[in-house]
Amino acid sequence: MSSDVPAELRYTSEHEWVRVQEDGTLTVGITDYAQSALGDVVYVSLPAEGETVAAGAACGEVESTKSVSEITAPVAGTVLAHNPGLETRPDLVNADPYGEGWMFTLRPDDASAVEGLLSAEDYTAHAG
Repeated sequence: MSSDVPAELRYTSEHEWVRVQEDGTLTVGITDYAQSALGDVVYVSLPAEGETVAAGAACGEVESTKSVSEITAPVAGTVLAHNPGLETRPDLVNADPYGEGWMFTLRPDDASAVEGLLSAEDYTAHAG
């Protein structure tokens, strides 16, 4: 497993990461471990702006040269935006999974739900 697991993020056991923004919204993507396991990402399907998602429910897909993997919502909420760059450059997920390869932003129904996600240390133990 890659040692690239930023300490300031929260994680799901399905390999999504969550960054809490100053305004309480969440930025969501897939981890370095996930993109590495998938291989070269060739297409990303993301939830629409305004769509409500349920915690743990599939809300998109990442297609690679090896397989198709679901993106699951880390917490319940409303999708505010998705990354338009991934429409033409899905490989950003491989190149910069914690930066330009982000997937979507979310307004959580319950801000404290993020506390139930894995810490970097717990995620590393889970994914390792």
